[in-house]
Amino acid sequence: MTAPVQEAFGNRSARARPSEFRLSEVLSGLSYALDLTEGQRPGHSLRTCAIGIRLANVIGLPASQRPALFYGLLMKNLGCSTNASQFAALSSADGASALESFQFAAANVAPGHFWLRRLRQALVVLSHGADGAREVVLERCERGAEIAAVLQLPEETADAIRALDEHWDGAGQPYGKKGDAIPLLARLLSLAQALEVHVSEFGIRSAYDMARSGRGSRFDPDLVDALTDLRSDEHFWGPLEETNVERLLASVGPKDPGDPIDDDRVDLVAEAFAGVIDAKSPWTYRHSTGVARISVQMGYAMNLPLDRLRTLYRAALLHDLGKLGVSSLILDKPNPLTDCETLVMRQHTEHTHQILTRIGCLRHLAEMAASHHERVDGRGYHRGLSEADLPLESKILCTADIADALLCARPYRRALDPDHALDVLSREVGATIDPECYAAVTRVLHGRTAVRENKTPAVQLVDALREDYQQAA
Repeated sequence: MTAPVQEAFGNRSARARPSEFRLSEVLSGLSYALDLTEGQRPGHSLRTCAIGIRLANVIGLPASQRPALFYGLLMKNLGCSTNASQFAALSSADGASALESFQFAAANVAPGHFWLRRLRQALVVLSHGADGAREVVLERCERGAEIAAVLQLPEETADAIRALDEHWDGAGQPYGKKGDAIPLLARLLSLAQALEVHVSEFGIRSAYDMARSGRGSRFDPDLVDALTDLRSDEHFWGPLEETNVERLLASVGPKDPGDPIDDDRVDLVAEAFAGVIDAKSPWTYRHSTGVARISVQMGYAMNLPLDRLRTLYRAALLHDLGKLGVSSLILDKPNPLTDCETLVMRQHTEHTHQILTRIGCLRHLAEMAASHHERVDGRGYHRGLSEADLPLESKILCTADIADALLCARPYRRALDPDHALDVLSREVGATIDPECYAAVTRVLHGRTAVRENKTPAVQLVDALREDYQQAA
């Protein structure tokens, strides 16, 4: 937590309470957010995890390594939101590059998607050559490993995520590792991920053909050979198509993949995923943590008790989870969104709700977090709730979300200083913002020093605010 938030919470560790929930359950639910970022079918990470653990059983992976593999399979795409903004930034570039770069891009971008999408993204990387491709993958892998460390996952998990895109023959990225120099867990992640995509899109036969074609080049030949024992296991492959993949995962996963987690660890997970969310766009860097800071300070000023402050803090950190499913070309667009783009953007609150309802110890945050674009006049989204339907925490979160957006630069305007931000917020009291919340945010922001000089013409302020609402910044 940042210092102002720690002040509001007091000695957080002294108040940490044991929980009946396990880290594996929390991360299983949050893996759906990573599926959104990759454009994969919901449950992709869970199905990949089931395949990887089942394959580990076949090869006799020691029990001591199973938890690290379990978390690696679930969290393999922790760094993928970083690449989303890089692809968006590169999308308008021109230039020529080597065939090798195109071959790598074609094999690695948008896995499992329609060929036209894969071709388009491959051409983006192609325009920047082999160095451009390597930079994209390096950023993804290293960022994913860093977040795994923040989550306090096993070191072997971070190493596996870092080497996810390495190939057995040394033609992978970002370090060109070869053969046994690639961690075994990374080799399992790579094969399990590719199998899930092909099973989901094209069926088991196609998945096995893909694995055999990559034997000794992309994939560890021993792991591909081990797949023979699974080919006819209908009791395993059949349930992969079921909606309740969590049940299948529980049947094949390690018996104790994580210890019960206390309040501090839940906060840590929320903070780490806030970083994943904010990495989606350079314009929302630290937005989630900024909203959390302002929300808690507002709640503290309104004398909310510790348990409600903690709930508000977590909801604020995770309120934009659904944005992981929104294209960076929309998030970073410098011009007003089209009607279609606005519709896509507004779906992010619904996605946030759907993800959080999957997680036992975070389920109670779903309504609050998904209501951060509702308005007290009932004209917000995605449900158009009235003031009577909005708890105080939702109203605080809405106010803090707008305030942080105004204090930060966006593609279509510069950052506003605190006094200008409060002036803009004041115009929305009674329409978008609750009067009590406006009084609280005024206490929080009044007298705060501007981060940077602002020269935005006053006439642009109202339009800029409308863009913040539309683009959910």
